[in-house]
Amino acid sequence: MPTTINGIMRKQLETIDAIASVQQAAKKMKDRNVSSLVVLDENGKPQGLVSERDLVTKVCTTDVPVHSIKNKEIMSSPLITISSSSSPSKAADMMLQHNVRHLLVIDNDNADKPIGVITPLDFTRRQEYVANEDREAIEKMLEYYI
Repeated sequence: MPTTINGIMRKQLETIDAIASVQQAAKKMKDRNVSSLVVLDENGKPQGLVSERDLVTKVCTTDVPVHSIKNKEIMSSPLITISSSSSPSKAADMMLQHNVRHLLVIDNDNADKPIGVITPLDFTRRQEYVANEDREAIEKMLEYYI
């Protein structure tokens, strides 16, 4: 049976409020040892994603105090999502196509209910489970991002 995204994604999804400061986001990423946070609006609906890269390219390069910048100002949006039943090669292709390193994993095509996230690192951790037909796409994506 071919491997699906559900088998290799990280199921622990870390979130942060859109109006929280990027300083709070950086602290949470450090404390939880993650490279991204899903940004939620006041109703708990996913609006975007803040990654370490966003912090570096959109915050550290400015002279604005970090406590005054909100996540909603720097988050990557719209969210790029993938179904948990998709193949790893589809995920790798989507990362390359959209030039992203994080895909929000959803179940039953319901973007309001994310169930995980997948990054290039997840492919390297689970490489032994990836079917041969997925390896070429995944290796191409890994060469690009790592």
